[in-house]
This record gives sequence, structure tokens and C-alpha cells, in this order.
Amino acid sequence: MENYMIKMENVTYEYKSLIDDSIQQAVKDINIEIKKGEFLVILGHNGSGKSTLAKLMNGLIMPTSGDVYVMGMNTKEEDKIWHIREKAGMVFQNPDNQIVATIVEEDVAFGPENLGIPPKEIRKRVDKALEIVEMTEYKTHAPHLLSGGQKQRVAIAGILAMKPDCIILDEPTAMLDPTGRIEVMDTVKRLNKEENKTIVLITHYMEEAVEADRIIVMENGNIVMEGTPKEIFSQVDKVKELGLDVPQVTELVYELRKDGVDLKADILSIEELVELL
Repeated sequence: MENYMIKMENVTYEYKSLIDDSIQQAVKDINIEIKKGEFLVILGHNGSGKSTLAKLMNGLIMPTSGDVYVMGMNTKEEDKIWHIREKAGMVFQNPDNQIVATIVEEDVAFGPENLGIPPKEIRKRVDKALEIVEMTEYKTHAPHLLSGGQKQRVAIAGILAMKPDCIILDEPTAMLDPTGRIEVMDTVKRLNKEENKTIVLITHYMEEAVEADRIIVMENGNIVMEGTPKEIFSQVDKVKELGLDVPQVTELVYELRKDGVDLKADILSIEELVELL
């Protein structure tokens, strides 16, 4: 069995511009392998191609050329598409667009019900999913009464109930307040570390990217940087040239180094910096 979760080979995605009918390339000849159990973060400013990349990963859109494989299944094989989406679940930016039922536990049951899973098994899956995202006590609540962070955790539970091996999250915290962002990121980290899910997280918050095993930075449909968080964020100038920020601590270290303070460049957390100072 392959060791990768998702593999892209020479993937290009083109679309017609609405303005002048010209052909635009959202992603250009991308080759990438995402390992099982990996926590991968994709960075890039708006229009860099990162959301397109995510949608290609679970067959929401098809490559114009090249191939996308999810656990060995090609997303172009129509009869495999539901199987692929079961294996690689997708969580979007706006939790309101993903919540379909008027009671939390019914919402979480929606996916498995559609897969035709027996009611007893659904009950087990719903309970387990709500437990993982720490929303058990809200199972009989109405989703619209929850906070943004809680809604997003319910949306994640709905994906978990489908028992995916991989979860792709497209800026899941963009519409949340700081508390909601922390709640969702804690859930994502737990899914990766404790439930051993492969995570692909698209974000524009650098503090979230720090948690990754590997970061890919996109610009104009190309992968322009790739490495561990330490490798990426120690290149402050390059990251800023791409219109992105670096974590605040890294920024502080960068400024201190410029003033001649002898610190290593790859500091990512406040704890690390405090210890060194």
C-alpha cells in the first residue's frame, strides 16, 4: 500500500476569465506528495492558488491536465469520487454553509446517513465525533445558537463521522474570533496527534502554520517555498516578499538580530525566545 495520502502529478488547473474570456492558470504543473499522518499547511495570499489546490485534493474540481490520487484512487475516476470524498473530507471557511440540520447531533449524522450506514453504527460515530471535538454537551442544541468556533467544530464532527483518513481545511478559522480560532486549532491538532488524521490546512494565520510538520507556500499557482516551519519562517525577507507575515515572535527575533543581538533565526514560540533571553 502506498505511504502517501494524496499525490499530485503535473497538475494544472485552468479556468476561463469572466472578464475577457482569457484562459487563466490557477495552479501550474504541481507535483506534491502528502504523507499519511502528516500535518501540512498551505500558505499564500489571495489568488495564489491554494484554495484551488484544496478543491483538487478531494475531487471537487478536476485537473485540466495531470493526475490527483487520494489513497491510490484517481479523482478522475467517476465511480470512485464518493469513496474519495469519504477518505478526504473537506471543511470550509464558513461553518453556516456546512450545517444542514436544526439539531447538532442530527447535523453530525447527516453524512453517515447519506452513506447508508446502519443507525446503530451512526449513533456510535456521532457520539465519538462529538467527543473528539469536545461538543458532546451541545448535542441536542440548535446549531444557530452556537458560537462560530463551536459551529466549526460541529462541521468538523460531521466530517469525522464519515471516518475520513484525511481532513482538508480551507481557512476554517477565517471568520472566527480569536477564541473560536484557538478552539478550532486545538481540535485540528488533536485530530492529527491523537486520531492520526492527515491534515491539510490552508490558512493565512502564521501562528497556525507554526504547528505544521511541513509548509508549502504558493504564489501565482506555483509552489515557491517548501519546508518545516523553522526553515520557512527563518527566511523572513523572502516570506515578506511574497506578501505574507511571519509569526510575531519570529519578527521580533528578526529585528533583534538586525540590531546585533545574537539569536538563532528559527525561533517560533514565545517560550523558546524567553528561554534564550
